[in-house]
Amino acid sequence: MGKFDGILICTDLDGTLFKNDKSISLENKEAIEFFKKEGGKFTFVTGRMPFYISDTCEKVKPNAPFGCNNGGGLYDSFKNEYLWTSNMSGGFEELIECIEKELPDVGIVINTFYEAYFCKENSITPFYRKITNLPQKFCDYKNVKEPVAKVVFLIEKEEDVLEIKKRLDENPASKKFDFVRTEKYLYEMLPGGIGKGTAIVKLAEYLNIDINKTIAIGDYDNDISMFKAAKVGIAVSNACEAALKAADFTTVSNEEHAIAQVIYDLENGKYLI
Repeated sequence: MGKFDGILICTDLDGTLFKNDKSISLENKEAIEFFKKEGGKFTFVTGRMPFYISDTCEKVKPNAPFGCNNGGGLYDSFKNEYLWTSNMSGGFEELIECIEKELPDVGIVINTFYEAYFCKENSITPFYRKITNLPQKFCDYKNVKEPVAKVVFLIEKEEDVLEIKKRLDENPASKKFDFVRTEKYLYEMLPGGIGKGTAIVKLAEYLNIDINKTIAIGDYDNDISMFKAAKVGIAVSNACEAALKAADFTTVSNEEHAIAQVIYDLENGKYLI
């Protein structure tokens, strides 16, 4: 029997597990291996697609499936297959058309479960490609025939976030979907009722782990649903204000081996799960 048997830790990547240079500290790696050796399940929940993060899986070495597409899928990297997905229902095209016409500076990316299509570019597109490692595939959103996992709006100016929210809220079709800010320059449209918290619930069910034995760690708006779904939600100290307010606890920053700190605090009884 290990001291972490039956416990699931799900972490965000950028700004949480990863340092600012996208590396994982030795302290975090050693703590994760210790946690797994003692029976714990460790994985991550990300907004990215599975097929462009093989290097991430190699760095993190999860011993459980991971959440992808901001909670819209569970993926088993050992079997190289989705375990569960949730796709966008009809009507999202109307919302894309609204943003395209009324906010011409906003970039648009369609994520299916296997591809990402750049439908409209702007000055943020090169940044987005860099952080996601996505290839340059172009397609008008009206011509995408595969099931859609999410839509990403690339925002050039801070004030555009409020404008996007306003336009979407005014459109009756928006009631079928959820919306979340995932980075300073990214605003995403997801299937209704889907978020990173969905992935934790689905993963706990798949692993037959009690949801009251789960910990979520993150730093941004899209991690808040993880905090709410898990028994314990922990924000790194560098998290945005909304995430800090939503979390049950705050730990050290991503530059200070936050995951290791959480694991050792768990071992020492700080988190009662």
